[in-house]
Amino acid sequence: MDITFLLNGETVELTGIAPTTTLLDWLRDTRGLTGTKEGCNEGDCGACTVMVTDASGAKALNACILFLPQLHGKALRTVEGIAAADGTLHPVQRAMVDHHGSQCGFCTPGFIMSMATAHRNGARDHDDQLAGNLCRCTGYAPIIRAAEAAAAEPVPDWVQDSAPARGAAPVFLPGSADQLATLYTAHPDATLVAGATDVGLWVTKALRVLDPVIFLAGCEDLKTVETGDESIRFGAMVDMNRVRDTLAPIYPSYAELIRRYGSVQVRNAATIGGNIANGSPIGDNPPALIALGATLHLRKGETRRSLPIEEFFIDYGKQARDPGEFVEAVSLPRGADSLRCYKLSKRFDQDISAVCGCFNVTVANGVVTGARIAFGGMAGIPKRAAHVEAALIGKPWDKDSVAAALPAFAKDFDPLSDMRASADYRLASAGNMLLRYFAELSGEPVSVLEVSA
Repeated sequence: MDITFLLNGETVELTGIAPTTTLLDWLRDTRGLTGTKEGCNEGDCGACTVMVTDASGAKALNACILFLPQLHGKALRTVEGIAAADGTLHPVQRAMVDHHGSQCGFCTPGFIMSMATAHRNGARDHDDQLAGNLCRCTGYAPIIRAAEAAAAEPVPDWVQDSAPARGAAPVFLPGSADQLATLYTAHPDATLVAGATDVGLWVTKALRVLDPVIFLAGCEDLKTVETGDESIRFGAMVDMNRVRDTLAPIYPSYAELIRRYGSVQVRNAATIGGNIANGSPIGDNPPALIALGATLHLRKGETRRSLPIEEFFIDYGKQARDPGEFVEAVSLPRGADSLRCYKLSKRFDQDISAVCGCFNVTVANGVVTGARIAFGGMAGIPKRAAHVEAALIGKPWDKDSVAAALPAFAKDFDPLSDMRASADYRLASAGNMLLRYFAELSGEPVSVLEVSA
């Protein structure tokens, strides 16, 4: 595969590269740019963070799970290219020195790249911007102080890259959904790579050899968001930060769920279509989308079809998708916001769910007229709690009805026990989430982050 991109302002043209070569390995082993560190090699620690700029702007991304073809037609900055050619430090570098933000230094390049990208974008929610970068010795206080100190400084000219002309796209890097449909029909055995936040681990951790691979990064028409009065339609390649920003004023609980399940770097790469298409029973998007009554749009060649999203998940590792068929978009209705999403995990942020429950109950004149309740982590697929819904509909919306519905969870789910939680704990937690939902909609305080005597 042949690709072209900018590296620290210099044009790089690569020919005959292996498609699943990670940017981290190429930078360190081929270019000798060892400032980009290998820590976890799975997108959790942020030591490998780089800045990638394209037509949509600059993003902080994890180089360890970013494949080289995903850089085609883009501009890349590593920590070696964040200072000026004459040695003048970037404002975030100078602030890190002034505020003693580095100790052993291993994590520092990644912090610098996250800070520089946030600085370029004018983002000042520093706790969130740096949540994907781990430091084990300095402590975060001086790093946050450094980010705050640099925030008002102007963005240096030398880091304001523009993406280069894309040129002819490689054969397996289609430039549109139409090209993808043709290519995937001809190669239905190919692995589709959207953001690679999951597929990247197949390579770095499971050491899988993927061939052929089709990269979707060039399909700009799959990156559109259509917001109407009655519905929102997300193209499959819309990244999760855009999804979050779009949903925050409409369904804030869903937006907060998105914030929790991945760092800025992961959300910049991860796509809504990829999260659905991988069919994970512990993916956090499907329960929310099921609870909202979302519709999934699939395409194979010139044939398109739509189905309720819950019908896409058939069994563990099995989805209602034919060979050569791909997720093109997902649409969800707009309405009164009664959606609440609750995520239970060992680590509050950026951890895999033990249980993820999403609730959307409609009440009229004190009686439940509709209910959509969905869970992840409770079965081999994301699944609706049909018996619980039936136990609520037609009943008064009160504590007695909610309590009477709790035994129905055992009819809906037979969860497994694993390292994250036991089956009994999962069932109890699901019931408690329904109780929490009732309490929250009744105006009672339910925040797990606020403790009062």
